[in-house]
Amino acid sequence: MEAPPDVIRRAASPRLAQLVSSISFYREHGLGLAAFRHAAPLALPLLVNLGSPFRIALGHQPDGADARPSFAAGLFPGPVLIESDGHAECVQVDFTPLGAYRFFGGAVPDLTARMVGLDDILGRDAENLRERVAEAAGWQRRFEIVEHFVLRRAVHEPSPAVAFALETLWQRAGAVRIADIASDIGWSRKHLTRRFHNEIGVPPKTLAQMLRFHRACALARIDGTGGWAAIAADAGYADQAHLARDFRIFSGETPTAWATRLDVVDPRLMRDGGG
Repeated sequence: MEAPPDVIRRAASPRLAQLVSSISFYREHGLGLAAFRHAAPLALPLLVNLGSPFRIALGHQPDGADARPSFAAGLFPGPVLIESDGHAECVQVDFTPLGAYRFFGGAVPDLTARMVGLDDILGRDAENLRERVAEAAGWQRRFEIVEHFVLRRAVHEPSPAVAFALETLWQRAGAVRIADIASDIGWSRKHLTRRFHNEIGVPPKTLAQMLRFHRACALARIDGTGGWAAIAADAGYADQAHLARDFRIFSGETPTAWATRLDVVDPRLMRDGGG
């Protein structure tokens, strides 16, 4: 008999503070995912596959060629579409951008807009991790194994300047000029962009756009927003047209289609979606 999947999510322990946002265990019981969509995720996942591989595609509908066993992925400024056959099972670590650098080091840019097999990026440690997680008794023990693995390998230190730039962007939800951040650091904008890309995987301008988009999504979920024009202004967009453009880029949908899919019921979001 088909049943909803088990989804157990645990916030990062104090030992993993600033490294990961969460660790989750997922197991299906016959009901799979159909065109499940993430819009420009801000976490960098490491997935240990224990069942049927997910079909995951960046910016397009997945098919059989997109079957993904255990993998790691970087930031992708666009929609991520996921399907499964009802027998998927995995443990997933969601790294923060700085946590990903501490874990993967200089390999972070190689993960941008890609899904890379764990064997290719972690070597034999990947298979050892998968075997230990598969053999563990219960999700609690699996979480402990994964936490220890992450802590043991998180040895790369990001540059303080890049960490400052990232924190500034995050705190301001992307509504800050990159040139101003560079000036505060004492770098040129070009130098900041290069160093930021080397450690985070995308330029600071791209991350600022992703953060601003997610700010708009959060505002859209709040009653009394006043419609898309007000959301655009509150999120730091020049106008509603720029917000509509980012929705198409990052979610693959118009704002109105996005709101409909997520059952955002404010009627003002149904009549002025900017496209």
